[in-house]
Amino acid sequence: MHKYLAVLLCIAASLSTAQTQASSPAKPESVVRTTKALHYRPGATAKIEFRGTELMQRGSGETKVEGKKTNIQVDAKFEGMEDATKFGLEYLTYVAWAVSPQGRAVNLGELVLDHGKGRLKAFTDLQTFGLIVTAEPYSAVTQPGNMVVMENVFPAGSGGEDITARYELLRSGTYSSANTHIQDAIFGIDSKTPLALFEARNAVRIAHIAQADRYAPAILSKAEQQLRQAEEAYRQKQTRSAVEAAAREAAQTAEESRVMAVQQKAEEEAQAQAAAEKRAAEEKAAKARADAEAQARARAEAESARAQAEAAKAEAQKAAAEAARQQQEAEKAKAEALAQQQVLAAETEKARQAAAESDKLREQAEKEKQEMRARLLQQLNSVLATRDTARGLIANMSDVLFKSGSFELLPGARERLAKVSGIVLAYQGLRLAVEGHTDSIGGDEYNRRLSEQRAGAVRDYLVQQGISSDAITASGFGKSEPVASNDTPEGRQQNRRVELVVSGSAIGSVADASAESSAPPAVQK
Repeated sequence: MHKYLAVLLCIAASLSTAQTQASSPAKPESVVRTTKALHYRPGATAKIEFRGTELMQRGSGETKVEGKKTNIQVDAKFEGMEDATKFGLEYLTYVAWAVSPQGRAVNLGELVLDHGKGRLKAFTDLQTFGLIVTAEPYSAVTQPGNMVVMENVFPAGSGGEDITARYELLRSGTYSSANTHIQDAIFGIDSKTPLALFEARNAVRIAHIAQADRYAPAILSKAEQQLRQAEEAYRQKQTRSAVEAAAREAAQTAEESRVMAVQQKAEEEAQAQAAAEKRAAEEKAAKARADAEAQARARAEAESARAQAEAAKAEAQKAAAEAARQQQEAEKAKAEALAQQQVLAAETEKARQAAAESDKLREQAEKEKQEMRARLLQQLNSVLATRDTARGLIANMSDVLFKSGSFELLPGARERLAKVSGIVLAYQGLRLAVEGHTDSIGGDEYNRRLSEQRAGAVRDYLVQQGISSDAITASGFGKSEPVASNDTPEGRQQNRRVELVVSGSAIGSVADASAESSAPPAVQK
């Protein structure tokens, strides 16, 4: 730890010259990176090697990946690793990630170093994934940064399904700000301080950079209170495990506030941009109307002048022959018809342009809905496996989140539902349909009642988390809608589920009316 603090002090000195720059944090940007993924089957075991990237060429490791009944176990060892602070003062630790072929990254946990070596044992619900290790400011991060120090490598002939996973990384600027005293988050304590306390301070600092005090003040205030409690536990010389547990809780809450702030800020900027575009369109339409009115006045004045000239001419040529008078009248009629034709053409072009502008605005609104839908899908996927359907976004809760044969929610289910409610509350106008399902074991009435009770339990918990009861319905379908065969244990496990159908005009979808009309009556609470 003495060596660790010495490295931090050196980096802090190198950053001191940047403290006078602008205080507003840089907007988080993402970069894209690819890695190799492998499909792991239940009951099978594979040994995978890790290789250091250009950022840590001496790093290496190996992992044993074992397929269990309901998940995949990852047991990894690493060596040749250097202090994370070599990449910048904001980096304090290393985190391992499982990356799906769709680009979803799942935090597997923190690598705690001991003389350049690290160990990790974790579980994941993913079956096809690649493994990477990144340097991070704290272990509770929800999306990997671009400091990728190690990746899994597959030797030729390793077997399985070799897939390229393309995923997004946060740029390093997301976690730093030149005018923020990073050293304040990590100095002022002795060398025996647990690393988790450093990370908690760093997490709160980064949440402030993300303007969580503006966009998620309640969550940030909770994180600061938890950090104070962790600091107090350390000062009171409580056990190291107690200090680390309190610090990790503070870091997790700070990360939630940062993610919420980033989402709220992006939504605010999108709304501001939409308002600016609307104002520009209105100003353009007003200018077009003013130009049209000016042109109409000019035509009227010209027509009046021409009429006066024709009248004077007619008066001067009063004595001309009848044939000349008739020819003059014919030419006048022809000129008027041409003028009317030109006016009609101009008005037709104006109408076409107005229609094109209206189509553009409508397409822009639809695009914004699709982007919002994609963001919501990604956020829900970070908590529960979620798919995009014509009915809306469907998040799946397996039966392992309930006590066997019961509708009581396990702590893991409550934690995930709390996160889901936090995500849903960030969007306006969403509706949730909670649908319970069972396998074919047991009587119809028992399965129907159990599915209704589980759906009702989920609905009640979401209402407790702040979602309006008017926006949620709960239904039980028993064993009537299987998604897999009930002839195998795996199929029955897939059929025992609770699905959250998220819909609404805000994301461009409304729950299928025919499906709602055919469903059993919703459980009323």
